Amino acid sequence: MHAVNQPAHNRAMFFNLPTLLTWARIVAIPLIVGVFYLDSLDMASRNLTATVMFVVFAATDWADGYLARRLNQTSAFGAFLDPVADKFLVCASLLVLVHLDRADVFVALIIIGREIAISSLREWMAIIGATKSVAVHMLGKVKTTVQMVAIPFLLYDGTLFGMVDTALWGHWLIWISAVLTVWSMVYYLQKALPEIRARAR
Repeated sequence: MHAVNQPAHNRAMFFNLPTLLTWARIVAIPLIVGVFYLDSLDMASRNLTATVMFVVFAATDWADGYLARRLNQTSAFGAFLDPVADKFLVCASLLVLVHLDRADVFVALIIIGREIAISSLREWMAIIGATKSVAVHMLGKVKTTVQMVAIPFLLYDGTLFGMVDTALWGHWLIWISAVLTVWSMVYYLQKALPEIRARAR
């Protein structure tokens, strides 16, 4: 009976509501990129549409976690897909901003390079059974929060409420995010260093 029910269980794991919200962040990527190729919209409309989509889809990061706990639908697959979707959304948006000349390529390299490095580090630490050493820290959460404010500001690229220059604020916030990115990477590497040294002998 257990073997017969297993495929249904797997389908539920891949397509329950929290996981569908996570998938939505991945689906959002070509939509956000594609907006800037719509000749039918002027640049201000493209900016507004991309900003709204980013904010809405980024909000699913909170919603999927909340619903997974509320509906008791947490899964190993969801835990894997959630950070992957976040990184895809952030990295794709950064590449769009670099293309639009709204973000420095150096900032994008720092942020994307850090994500690759720390993801690889976490994968290796999981293999050796030392994931607690590189568990998510408050510094990483602050870095992500700053990113998630900076990116829509830069996508909007205008004046908000008649007084907030989002291009200016976004510029400074994305650089602050880059500094926090390096800081958090150093923090995680320091935590992993004892394990790295122990296996380098």
